[in-house]
Amino acid sequence: MRISKITAYRVDLPLCEKSYKWSGGKSVEVFDSTLVAVETDTGLVGYGEVCPLGPFYLPAYAEGVRAGLRELGPHLIGEHACQLNKLNRRMDSALKGHPYVKSAVDMACWDILGKATSLPVCDLLGGRYGDDFLLYRAISQDTPERMVAMVKSYRAEGYRRFQLKVGGDPDEDIERIRSVAAILCPGDRLVADANTGWVQHEAVRVARAVKDIDVYMEQPCLTYDECLAVRRQCSLPFILDESIDDLSVLLRARSDMVMDVVNLKISKLGGLTKIRQARDLCISMGFAMTLEDSWGGDITTAAIAHLAHSTPPEFLFSSTDFNSYVTVSHCEGAPQRLNGRMSASTRPGLGIEPKMDVLGKPVLEIS
Repeated sequence: MRISKITAYRVDLPLCEKSYKWSGGKSVEVFDSTLVAVETDTGLVGYGEVCPLGPFYLPAYAEGVRAGLRELGPHLIGEHACQLNKLNRRMDSALKGHPYVKSAVDMACWDILGKATSLPVCDLLGGRYGDDFLLYRAISQDTPERMVAMVKSYRAEGYRRFQLKVGGDPDEDIERIRSVAAILCPGDRLVADANTGWVQHEAVRVARAVKDIDVYMEQPCLTYDECLAVRRQCSLPFILDESIDDLSVLLRARSDMVMDVVNLKISKLGGLTKIRQARDLCISMGFAMTLEDSWGGDITTAAIAHLAHSTPPEFLFSSTDFNSYVTVSHCEGAPQRLNGRMSASTRPGLGIEPKMDVLGKPVLEIS
């Protein structure tokens, strides 16, 4: 089952809330997503998606996906689509680094493998646990009063996990955390996600000011070493995200005892093949995980759902449903949230079918 053609499409994903804001004044109104179709010589086609949050978040950007695919794609024609470890080695030898470029190709090949075996990707990733799984809701950075209102609104929709976007002025962030914590109910969980926005002394100050609150501190500072220094002065449970981009850092994190939970993103690691390795390593080391991606629409959400649903519940801290944040649906069959929870499709592969009228004309074709 050899790869015969790779096609890419560009789809804009406007936000339902009009904008998404986080630390350092960063914001996005419309996400630029790349959808990839991988065709095989047997006629099976798989689909993947990658949607960077923006060049100011991680070393990834939307045009970089397409440029990278132009460079990488010709090296993959004729490769076996279902030999995923071998395919990933081929991608890594043909294009050093740039894991986000490879992510959608790998995702599409998992879709092909599922269709070829008549199994959902969830089963291929290890098996389905339970009927559904918990989602978190990211709360865009705003005034404490508006963030409280957003949490109340999403809690009414069934969400029980809330990720506050902080990482701004420490005094206002302390008020944001305290204000939201005051309106939560038993069983809710609160994460204060600074997205690298504080310098070390600010992070320590915030952590000490809210030490009496049941809140998780996520990625307070830019570097791993700064986060480690804060962790050593902080009694709150700790999450790392941006600092974790390969297996070696996970092993170091275990040795340093720098975190209790880790946020793993599909495209940051390079696709489902590599995030599965990271997930299984985390399980063996006892780390709970938030499993997601940098952003995306229906295909990304489907891939997240299969990954999360195949993870033992005691190790799944939370996951997310990006297709509910945006106004455009580009696939049929994508998973949908229900009372703050979601489940993976039981259909073969990712269980989605693109709406070709939404995808429009290809921006790239390689054969």
